[in-house]
Amino acid sequence: MAKPKPKPSTAPKAKKAAPKAKPGPGGRPTKYKAEFARQATLLGKKGCTDPEVAEFFGVTRSTVSLWKLRHPEFSDALQASKAEADARVERALFERATGYVHRDMHISNYQGEVTVTPIERHYPPDPASMIFWLKNRKPGTWRDKPEGEDDGDATAPVKVEVHVVSGRKHADAQ
Repeated sequence: MAKPKPKPSTAPKAKKAAPKAKPGPGGRPTKYKAEFARQATLLGKKGCTDPEVAEFFGVTRSTVSLWKLRHPEFSDALQASKAEADARVERALFERATGYVHRDMHISNYQGEVTVTPIERHYPPDPASMIFWLKNRKPGTWRDKPEGEDDGDATAPVKVEVHVVSGRKHADAQ
């Protein structure tokens, strides 16, 4: 006698496990492009900070930090251009502190006749810029109150002793 055939099962069949994918970097693909280094140079020259650079590229500040770690050309571009901007500001502060002269043109119109006269503009030293420069460059000498400076007429502090007595005992006694 023949054995009866088993009835087909209505339960879902177990699928074979999919082969494991090769390990990869995972995560979202980077938005970084090679031309970002050139753009970073221009942003740095304009004095942009890292948060402003991140806003320009539409990413977070941590992403900009990651790009600086993973893409040396991006990091170098930002670093060099920021240093160039800082040098321009330092030079301008120095010129304000010491005074400077620059050439200019005076343009006037008298009875329809335009006259262009070359002139030199003189800018005297600016005391606020001097103070700022000196406090930052020579803080030991130029801070508001250098350490170890005696005021001359100031008296030495008086030693004060404080004896704490419980207020409860005095309140109960009254």
